[in-house]
Amino acid sequence: QVQLVESGGGLVQAGDSLKLSCAASERTGSNYAMGWFRQAPGKERGFVAAISWSGRRTYYADSVKGRFTASRDNVKNTVYLQMNSLKPEDTAVYYCAAARVAYSDTLYYTERQYSYWGQGTQVTVSS
Repeated sequence: QVQLVESGGGLVQAGDSLKLSCAASERTGSNYAMGWFRQAPGKERGFVAAISWSGRRTYYADSVKGRFTASRDNVKNTVYLQMNSLKPEDTAVYYCAAARVAYSDTLYYTERQYSYWGQGTQVTVSS
């Protein structure tokens, strides 16, 4: 059982940056692809970014491409989401998720493929 804890959320102004962290209770280096999702008020949770176990592959939603960067440190059992040029429409609760994979370069962008979820961290971007 993998436990995930997100941190780094907060209230920022449009154009600012934030870096979210997701700490895992066990080695994320052990065959886990990781994803970031977000849920804005009144909306369904949606995909933001994904990173393979190897870290070599990443994938982003069109809405964040070029502004957000996913990374991971498997020694620290932590994945990150660097968010730059934040916009008010990025306001949401951000969740990290883990999926056990057989291949190091596998990644997923749909919720149903992730088995483990964090509790979420609030990001609010004011205009």
